[in-house]
Amino acid sequence: MSFFDISSLSVSFGGLKALQGIDFSVEKGEIFAIIGPNGAGKTTLFNCINGIYRADRGRVFFKGAPVLGKKPDAVARMGIARTFQNIELFSHMNTMENIMLGRHIYMKTGLFRGAFMWGGRSFAGAEERHHRRRVEEIIDLLDLQSVRNTLVGGLPYGTQKLVELGRALALEPELLLLDEPCAGMNAEEKQDMIFWVKDIQDELGVTILLIEHDMNMVMDISDRILAINFGSPITIGTPEAVRQHPEVLKAYLGE
Repeated sequence: MSFFDISSLSVSFGGLKALQGIDFSVEKGEIFAIIGPNGAGKTTLFNCINGIYRADRGRVFFKGAPVLGKKPDAVARMGIARTFQNIELFSHMNTMENIMLGRHIYMKTGLFRGAFMWGGRSFAGAEERHHRRRVEEIIDLLDLQSVRNTLVGGLPYGTQKLVELGRALALEPELLLLDEPCAGMNAEEKQDMIFWVKDIQDELGVTILLIEHDMNMVMDISDRILAINFGSPITIGTPEAVRQHPEVLKAYLGE
């Protein structure tokens, strides 16, 4: 069994078959991309993995443990984090606070400790310092120092995407699901995102499952690619092999 495995995954919404018989495996340390036109079922696949949707049938295993049927928080505790196609940040909170939210699964301070045992030498105080140090490391990695205390609602779109990426990294995932990380970005921001994704793979050793419409990014950083259309797999292979597949050219590239 591989690091991450999906077999025969199928999902229907009424009479609409959103996913049909999806099969693939991801090896530890890979950047594995999923491509396909709008409505192909890519985000539905992510929603099944992290517990937002319930699959009709199929199996998903992460490090040999079953994933399907678990709630999103339980999936996160397994070591799987994700970003969203549409930014899901708290605009009234600053960068540090938004990324700190990603540490919630590690926080042990309850209401009593937080209210009555606060202070520099208390358990709550020590825990707060520990989590802030981890968040500072992420801020440094993503070069967000200049906006650490800025409300995210006032940040440029590309910077907000980085903050959301930072929040996912705060979970310390072993598998990171990136849902169109370059969506809405300009050319310079896309190049920066490619740099960050490669850094996350190389420096943190995180395995990445990527959905992206920008074919230049996909071809540049992916180790392998799965192409799907109308919820069904077309082909899987190296970037060059997928790029040249006739059904991919027809369905995705319009050739």
